[in-house]
Parts: sequence; C-alpha cells; structure tokens
Amino acid sequence: MTTWKKILLTLACAALPLAGLAQAYPSKPVKLLVTIGPGSSADILARIVAEELQRRLGQPVVVENKPGAGGNIAADAVAKSAPDGYTLLMSTISTHAINAAMYPSMPFDPIKDFAHIALLAANPNALVVQPGAPVQSLKDVLELAAKKPGEVSYSSGGSGTSQHLAGELMGSLAKVKLTHIPYKSTPESMNAVLSGQVTLSFVSVPVALAQVKAGKLKALGVTSDKPLPWWSEMPTLASQGLPGFNVSAWFGVSAPAGTPEAIVSKLNTELMAVMALPTVRDKLQGQGMEVLGGTPAQYLDFIRAETERWGRIVRASGAKAN
Repeated sequence: MTTWKKILLTLACAALPLAGLAQAYPSKPVKLLVTIGPGSSADILARIVAEELQRRLGQPVVVENKPGAGGNIAADAVAKSAPDGYTLLMSTISTHAINAAMYPSMPFDPIKDFAHIALLAANPNALVVQPGAPVQSLKDVLELAAKKPGEVSYSSGGSGTSQHLAGELMGSLAKVKLTHIPYKSTPESMNAVLSGQVTLSFVSVPVALAQVKAGKLKALGVTSDKPLPWWSEMPTLASQGLPGFNVSAWFGVSAPAGTPEAIVSKLNTELMAVMALPTVRDKLQGQGMEVLGGTPAQYLDFIRAETERWGRIVRASGAKAN
C-alpha cells in the first residue's frame, strides 16, 4: 500500500467516529440556558425554538433561566460544561459583545471558550415614557438632560443589556448625561417606567406596542436604523437628531469550546430548519423579531465584529457594570 493510500485510509477511518457521533446525538435531553429571566425576548425565543428543535432531535430540549451579572452567570456555566452538545447557551449581545468591555474581568472568553453554532434573531427596542411624563418627545428628553444633567433616568433589564447601552449611546451621541437604573429583568424595568420610578425606559418593541395601544405608555421612537414594517408610523431615534443610532438585541446558540464539529454542524442544520418554519417565523415576527441565520463560521465573524463595535461604544461612553 502506498503512503498516500495509507493517509487516505487513516483520514477515512478518523471520519467514521465523527459521522457516528452526529448520528447518535442526542441520546438524552439537551439543556438550553437563557441568560435573562422569564418573559424576556431571549426567553420567548428560546422556548419557541426549543419546542420545534426537540421534535427534530427526538429528545427534550429543556429551557433553563439562569439570570445574573449581565448574563455572565449562565454563559460561564455553559463555558465550563462538558463539550458534548448537551448544554447549550442562548448567547446574546450582552454576553458575547458588550460585557467584555463593561466588566473589569470576565470569567470566560466570549470567543475562545465557545463553539458558536448559529445566529438566530434580533429585535430592536422602543424608547417609552408615561403619557403624563415631563418629556413627550426625544427633543424634550435631550433638552431636559442638557439643562439638568443626571436628572433624566432610564431603566433597563440589567447592566450590559442592549437597553442599557441604548441609553449610553444616546447620551454619548447627544453629549448629555442620563442616569441608568438597572433592574433584574425586562418586566421589572418596564414596571419602573409605568409606576413613574424612572423617566424613560427602553423596552422590546412588541411589549412597547402593547402598552402604547393600551394607553399606558407613549413611544418616542425605535432603536433600529430604519422604520419597522409593522410599526411604520413610529420614527427611529436616528431620524430625530441622533444620526448613526442603531441598537438591536441579537440572540444565537453557542456550546462549550471543544464540542465536536459533527455535533455543531448537526445543531446548525437543525436550528436553521427550525428558523425556516413558517409557524416559527410568524411567531417571532409577531414578537417584533427579525429572523436571521447562517453558518457557525458566519456567527463567529459576526460576534467578533460586534465585540469590536460595542467595545468602542462602551469606552466612548465610559459605561461600567453597576
């Protein structure tokens, strides 16, 4: 047997266990950790995806909420889990783009400690106030913040969330000082503005739209870079004097580094099939989400670009985890 034939035979034999691994996986329930509490966009997305993914995998996909430290608690737990495909993370803009610049030290490396499987979806937020608040437009907000630095407060679902950084970016672009009040969850953050504990809040678009229709809140604009098809009458913040303003939370699925490529590939294939289902797309679009997708390599490139972008924004704003 020639040397080349031996090499080819060795490679073929090495590929057989990987192929068998993908076929055998999963043989038990898969756990999907969510970095934010129940009722959040990440939680809603995880449960919609898990319901269909378990049908395709033939095993339960159990969603577990593990909030705290801007999502770092859940992300660290997954990073330190066995790389066997049975513990996955709903990776987010916070855990894999913002937190590295927000926290003085990180318990994990967002790039090296994960095998990134797929980018799933993104959704913008809306800037909202009470109907009787002293500010009724973005112009009012910025003028008051300029006259009384720090008096305009805004809530978020936690330090390092897209809601938090939307306020930091707004203050940085307008050169005004806003006071950030973090809460443990998005529902608590929204309740803070509903009860008048804070002046403003950034909340997910579907939640904002429901409260606006009920007359409980007034929306001043959306954080996306273009108007939303399902809320076309609501202007963007960028079009109201904040050029370049664009903040959308995004979500994907990641596994511990070292997870076999065959399992990563299988999960990507199954997740993309789930995201292509009309029922799933309809549910997510009903939640104000844009359905995304792509390969593991594309998701890794996306995370690298977002980490660089948000690092610049955080450093310019001076924001820190609090």
